[in-house]
Amino acid sequence: MYEVGASELVTAWHVMPGMEGPEGQLHSHDYRIDVVVARDELDDQGMVCDLDVLRAALGGATNRVRDRNLEVIQPEGADAVTVEIFARWIHDQLRGMLGRIPATLHVRVWETPEAFGGYAAVLD
Repeated sequence: MYEVGASELVTAWHVMPGMEGPEGQLHSHDYRIDVVVARDELDDQGMVCDLDVLRAALGGATNRVRDRNLEVIQPEGADAVTVEIFARWIHDQLRGMLGRIPATLHVRVWETPEAFGGYAAVLD
């Protein structure tokens, strides 16, 4: 399996309703977002996908939430934007920008250096 990836740092705000302490109040995190595209065979240009396209797509997605409250991406019916929900949102944004390629896109959103949530699905 071949892989390419990119990372981006972004500060954003969120609140976890019903929780005590700082988590229950609007607070920020310095998130690290890692994305990896993996596929069995390389394309005609010898690539998994173009790294410039991947980095631009990731930058476009993170710019939409940079220094903002993550409620702007909160899905209907969700009480808060967890790292799992954030990872799925990033995946959906990149999926639209990368197009249909025979690959799997893995997204990890690190809330701290030791803890992350993720989402992965096939792009085609």
